[in-house]
Amino acid sequence: MPKLSKKGIKLPTSPIRKLVRYSDQAKLKGIDVLHLNIGQPDIEAPEEAIAAVKNASLKLLPYGPSQGELSYRKKLSNYYEKNNIIVNPDDILITTGASEALTFALNAICDAEDEIIIPEPFYANYNGFASAASVRVIPVVSEFNSRFQLPALKNINNKITGKTKAILLCNPSNPTGYVYSRDEITTLCELAIKHNIFLIVDEVYREFIHGNNKHYSVLQYTKACEHTVMIDSVSKRYSLCGARVGNIVSKNKELITNILKFAHLRLSPPTYALMASEAALDAPTSYLNGVIAEYQKRRDILIKSLEKIPGVEVSHPMGAFYCIVRLPVNNAEDFSKFLLTSFQHKKRTIMLAPATGFYSTPGAGQNEVRIAFVIDCEKLVQASIILEKGLEQYKNIYSEAKA
Repeated sequence: MPKLSKKGIKLPTSPIRKLVRYSDQAKLKGIDVLHLNIGQPDIEAPEEAIAAVKNASLKLLPYGPSQGELSYRKKLSNYYEKNNIIVNPDDILITTGASEALTFALNAICDAEDEIIIPEPFYANYNGFASAASVRVIPVVSEFNSRFQLPALKNINNKITGKTKAILLCNPSNPTGYVYSRDEITTLCELAIKHNIFLIVDEVYREFIHGNNKHYSVLQYTKACEHTVMIDSVSKRYSLCGARVGNIVSKNKELITNILKFAHLRLSPPTYALMASEAALDAPTSYLNGVIAEYQKRRDILIKSLEKIPGVEVSHPMGAFYCIVRLPVNNAEDFSKFLLTSFQHKKRTIMLAPATGFYSTPGAGQNEVRIAFVIDCEKLVQASIILEKGLEQYKNIYSEAKA
């Protein structure tokens, strides 16, 4: 048999989707599976976005500009200005989702065997994007007990070598929900300047801030404009995950020019998806305000419900719609599989995302899961009941097996 590439073989399996076959089998048995494993919003997209596609009268779908339509980039620059981020359309390059944006950024910045530093736990696909680009991830541990705040500066600084090309983080964080403060972002910007590296910040959850926390964009620290890159997407903000439209923003002209070469290889972003994304920016302020309020409500109900379960600990998220939960089990992946293959409560079960896949350090996160609160409040309460019942049964089976 012909040999496959080593990087393809080593490419990590998604912890978000790796249990899908068990979920599918449960559904075939008539069990309703509540999906807490994936950040797929159930909130409707803006009607402006859907109408733009429905009402389109195109007779042809020609190639568009590789950088993305100018009209959309102008609208995005206006949107960013409302968020105190001053960029012009030429600083923006449209991509097929934030995934392609990150892939382009890593390939434009790094050579094979170069290194990027990421505070962990981090979005699981960062491992995959880095691996596909033959880039090494250097993790720096953030702690559950401190809500996953930025690790001590010396811990990050000690990881920087001649191979380091960038620091990457998500703000607000997927999977932890932590919101990096202005001081934390500016500290990293200064570190990037000092070591002449890039700071890449994934800001796709910018609007989803809970309580009195504030979001500070990496692009607001203009002193570091040659060193900073922002990744963005319409997927979560406007419930347009399937549109697959994201973008890269940077004041570093040489970087954008280099990334455009990669964009030329895939020719252009998808036409209908761009139409929907551009129209979504016309949605009234009340749309996003309602979405933000709904996620705040879901967050509060989920935390209240989970904290009633004996042995369960929750890291309170400050933003996004995820939280890391510690379970009273030794192997959260085994427990997550058990919920799908050997358990149901009133013909229902839940699907979780084992947290080990959100770490790069071997053995980290063994008793943790990520929960996405992307289903309605009633279902979140039911999911917490299912989790408690599942833990009880799992512990009983495990105790009997040991006996």
